[in-house]
Amino acid sequence: MLAIYAPYVEQTAITFEYDVPTEEEFRGRIEKVQRTYPWLVAEDGGKVVGYAYASAFKERAAYQWAVETSIYVSMGQKRQGIGRLLHESLETALRKQGILNMNACISYIDPEDEYLTLDSVRFHERLGYQQVAHFHQCGLKFGRWYDMIWMEKLIGRHQ
Repeated sequence: MLAIYAPYVEQTAITFEYDVPTEEEFRGRIEKVQRTYPWLVAEDGGKVVGYAYASAFKERAAYQWAVETSIYVSMGQKRQGIGRLLHESLETALRKQGILNMNACISYIDPEDEYLTLDSVRFHERLGYQQVAHFHQCGLKFGRWYDMIWMEKLIGRHQ
């Protein structure tokens, strides 16, 4: 999974991390997530081709019905439906946990550049997400300022 994530760190503005985490740090992230939320892996012929997970939207108790989601697919296997399958599985698991809101924090620039496209925005729109916030020039990577948007999908009834 770290091999999937590393090119996103090194070659894109999809994540605002500057340095690829160590295996130990990455393993720690997985363990932390799995204490409360699902961490799913997609395989093709025994090879990991993508992963998805949810994490706390905010740490305060009142936010316990909302999560932040993340999906990463191997660079060479994008646009093959892997991300959609991961998201559908993640949504199913989160519904079973009683989660009501799925939130996605997405790097944004218009027009697109060589480090960032609008593919993630379009992907989330196709899955039923709506943009709920736009933060301007809040992330600096590759000597350029990038915006951040939040998209939300309500997956349960708020009673």
